[in-house]
Amino acid sequence: MSEEMTKEEKARLKEERRKAFEAAHPELAAKRKEAEEKKNKVKDKIMKVAEKAEELSLTDQEASRREKMEELRKMGIDPFGHAFKRTHESSEIFAQYGGMTAEELDEKNAEVAIAGRIMSKRRMGKLGFMHLLDRDGRIQVVVNERIVGEDIYNLFKMADLGDIIGVKGRVIKTQTGELSIEVHEYTHLSKALRPLPEKYHGLTDKEERYRRRYLDLIMNDDSRRIAILRPRIISAIRHYMDSQGYIEVETPILQPILGGANAKPFITHHNALDKDFYLRIATELPLKRLIVGDLEKVYEIGRVFRNEGMDLKHNPEFTTMEAYCAYSDLSGMMELNENLYESVAMEVFGKTDFEFMGHTISLKAPFKRWNMVDAVKEVTGVDFWQPMSVEDALKLAKEHNVEVEPHQRTVGNIISLFFDQFCEDKIIQPTFIWGHPIEISPLAKKNPDDPRFTQRFELEICGIEMDNAFTELNDPIDQKKRFEAQLEAKKLGDEEASEMDEDYVEALEYGLPPTGGIGFGIDRFVMLLTGCDSIRDVLLFPTMKPREGDSRTAEEKEEPEKSEDQGFFAPNDKIDFSGVKIEPLFADYVDFDTFSKSDFRAVKVKECSAVPKSKKLLKFVLDDGTGTDRIILSGIHAYYEPEELVGKTLIAIVNLPPRSMMGIDSCGMLLSAVNDRNGEEELHLLIVDNHIPAGAKLY
Repeated sequence: MSEEMTKEEKARLKEERRKAFEAAHPELAAKRKEAEEKKNKVKDKIMKVAEKAEELSLTDQEASRREKMEELRKMGIDPFGHAFKRTHESSEIFAQYGGMTAEELDEKNAEVAIAGRIMSKRRMGKLGFMHLLDRDGRIQVVVNERIVGEDIYNLFKMADLGDIIGVKGRVIKTQTGELSIEVHEYTHLSKALRPLPEKYHGLTDKEERYRRRYLDLIMNDDSRRIAILRPRIISAIRHYMDSQGYIEVETPILQPILGGANAKPFITHHNALDKDFYLRIATELPLKRLIVGDLEKVYEIGRVFRNEGMDLKHNPEFTTMEAYCAYSDLSGMMELNENLYESVAMEVFGKTDFEFMGHTISLKAPFKRWNMVDAVKEVTGVDFWQPMSVEDALKLAKEHNVEVEPHQRTVGNIISLFFDQFCEDKIIQPTFIWGHPIEISPLAKKNPDDPRFTQRFELEICGIEMDNAFTELNDPIDQKKRFEAQLEAKKLGDEEASEMDEDYVEALEYGLPPTGGIGFGIDRFVMLLTGCDSIRDVLLFPTMKPREGDSRTAEEKEEPEKSEDQGFFAPNDKIDFSGVKIEPLFADYVDFDTFSKSDFRAVKVKECSAVPKSKKLLKFVLDDGTGTDRIILSGIHAYYEPEELVGKTLIAIVNLPPRSMMGIDSCGMLLSAVNDRNGEEELHLLIVDNHIPAGAKLY
């Protein structure tokens, strides 16, 4: 033909050829017609299911997705697919082609193959658009029925949000200027049988984000960013330590003796040995044995386990790096600390200033040095440099409302308590707190100029302990005495005191060179560098309190639910009150006018966290209906974990004068019920119906 045919002429010619073929091959024509009818029925059904799914409820959506799964099987497509070879990830496409114009991309005609999860989808007639999510982010793909054909376009229309697909095609820019992939080949890879969380809002419930981290990583770009940054930060730590000549080692997690830190342990049982072991609370003592063995510079990055409370800064299992260097000391560890922080920050982020806890933090060396006793004197005026008896120190503690436990009745412990209560919250920028009392530093070397204190420091940022370092104690006789003192503290009720480690003392008797040692909190360092206020945001799978009902036995789960007429509380006849004793009722009356001046209000718990350095106190941030947050401290940590109280409605007296506790003003009092059961005190916080609004007054 001398001239190109029109579309109509092409269609007419195609139809004439089809009729001629059918006339010549009637059997094949019949089979083709039968196959076409079946295909049309399948397509009609797929279209009906796809259109109906948009109007269905959540559980119906799940049913619809299962129907589509079966339809895929009928079409000869495995709903859960096979391997797909990618040529690029989304970030690589943006890096290589993002700066090109639409004309330049047309000329280049770059072909790519990518895979990902469908996060958005829309259609405009015979043109479809999707955003695919891979590890690096999202990229748009364009599905044109004219290019892919009717069957593939119907497969695209059948797809649900959350499905995983692979596409091959050409890199283009749309009319709106968005870098996209024009699909030439479309491959279904995996069917999502559950719908993703609410469109546009992601997974916003923090508890569910932590419990179902897989959904959090799909829906929240920031969570995925932090998950990718964390291993890069840890790799940068290794790079620096290796460059300084340190050897990375591994030491046992199961320990027969409790030591290396002051903490309550997890205990497990070794069946073959018929012996209890501790999950390690620190890696310190095995690493220092390696220094005795002349390895000279060692470090370990690993998990440690402490059977303690959970809050924004604490998780029962967490990651540390401990490092020990022969022939070094406290000053050497300060230098290591400063250089490591700056090196990691520059390697991963290319900067040393970071936003953390509402402040701009500079990791540029040098860091401030602040002696613990000087800090207490500067803030409170109390001079612990002066020689004093325990009685004198206890008197000062009472005058300043510092709570002292029985096992803390030493001058050194009281100095530490003063610092925790009055000084720690004054620290914003990186600060080395040094010169800890000997009573709270059983593994640190004495200060030769003042044996009441040790060669130890803690790095604090925004009042948070980031790491802990010593000039290590290498005198085996002194070490044994310190272990014995820890045993005495344990007898007085200190559950965190260390045990006697005879083998470690024996190792020291062979000679430990003068050594500097440091322990870094990896999780808190990642929090700082990524701007997270909660440790759970930097742990992929933080420890969570079981959901209500998760801890019930199979028999309990089979019990029928309480009927509505049982109300807010369980009936008394189902609660065993035997063994309960209550305080006698007051004999004296209080006049009504005095009582009526107490303002009892319903308050909602917005945040709850453990007060640092206190075993008893919880800090509540409360909504009292005024629009201004109210802070109340309550000594109930022995009975409740902070996370289980968030969102609850409590009762508080709100017109009490502020009272300073651990350096924090507590503005009110939460009401609890206290009784004795079989010789032990029980406490129940008054938790009321959440339908009661914040600020509602009690009469």
